[in-house]
Amino acid sequence: MTVKIFGKGKSVARIRRHARLRKSVVGTATRPRLVITRSNRNMIAQIVDDSKGLTLVSESTLMSDFSDFKGNKTEAAKKVGELVAKKAQEKGISEVVFDRGGNKYHGRVAAVADGAREGGLAL
Repeated sequence: MTVKIFGKGKSVARIRRHARLRKSVVGTATRPRLVITRSNRNMIAQIVDDSKGLTLVSESTLMSDFSDFKGNKTEAAKKVGELVAKKAQEKGISEVVFDRGGNKYHGRVAAVADGAREGGLAL
């Protein structure tokens, strides 16, 4: 994947980081990829098998599980990690590679990873 984006700004830097990261992070059938998508309000986590091009498990703060959730965005991100780990365990997935989506491993992105680890996934 070749991405040539010129310019300045946070979004351009994130796209560059993500392209650089995806050169080495590839999900397989035995160890799929845990993809994090972060917006200002929501967190989305998907477990993807890149060899087949399938999303195996997904969870987000937009799902019905979060309609009555009380807490800040970091706590919600941690819960997303725990729920995606629980769904992955039900599908027989115990190990994943972590794709932070070009975001810095900090705050809500780190909270999703911590929640997934506490849920039983090996990152």
